[in-house]
Amino acid sequence: MRIGVTMPKKAMILAAGLGLRMRPITEKTPKALVPVRGETLIDRTLDRLQRSGVETVVVNLHHLGDKIRRHLSKREKPETVFSDEAELLETGGGIKKALPMLGDDPFFAINGDALWLNGPTRALERMAERWNEGEMDALLLLHSTVDAYGYEGMGDFVVDPVGSLTRRDEREAVPYLFTGIQMVHPRVFKDTPDGKFSMNVIYDRLIEAGRLFGIIHDGEWFHIGTPGGLTAAEDFLDERYPDRRRRF
Repeated sequence: MRIGVTMPKKAMILAAGLGLRMRPITEKTPKALVPVRGETLIDRTLDRLQRSGVETVVVNLHHLGDKIRRHLSKREKPETVFSDEAELLETGGGIKKALPMLGDDPFFAINGDALWLNGPTRALERMAERWNEGEMDALLLLHSTVDAYGYEGMGDFVVDPVGSLTRRDEREAVPYLFTGIQMVHPRVFKDTPDGKFSMNVIYDRLIEAGRLFGIIHDGEWFHIGTPGGLTAAEDFLDERYPDRRRRF
């Protein structure tokens, strides 16, 4: 990382969801604990956060949350703390509830089913290097729709030459999708609803203010939305990394 770049010390993993499209796997296993080649999705994310210098990670819990809590009790680093949700609060509400544990500085927020391979530079470090508090309040990691494994959607955002984001039109296909990996300043939650709400509420505000930005991921990204998507990811990894002892 370049001199003067500050890596966030805190992060949040959104692990409260029901994982409905992953059934029957998620009937007894929370989605964040689904193994990919023998290692859970959440452990892979925690490993990446630890390697990038994150010290504390908040994990929100709802569906089969006790299983996640017991599983993570075996880890020493990074420190994991928990935000229990009696009812699902969606992405925005879940992060807002956890803000007292996340502090006043920008932090990473990552979906519990995120799975990515780094390119030439670690994705989280690229995001920290790109962060500019004077011009942005949230920075999303984006990926090419045509190169995303297991993804069949129409994309999410239009990106201008400096990285500023706008939404696609309803029937428009756009080149980039949101990976579920973002860097956020806690000030974006000011004047947001109490209880459940989507981060899309915040994104729309930031787009209007010109303060939502994106950076294009230069490695692989996998959409682990269904059992078929999980199989496709493992098939790719088996081909790329036939030695299962090798970490990626």
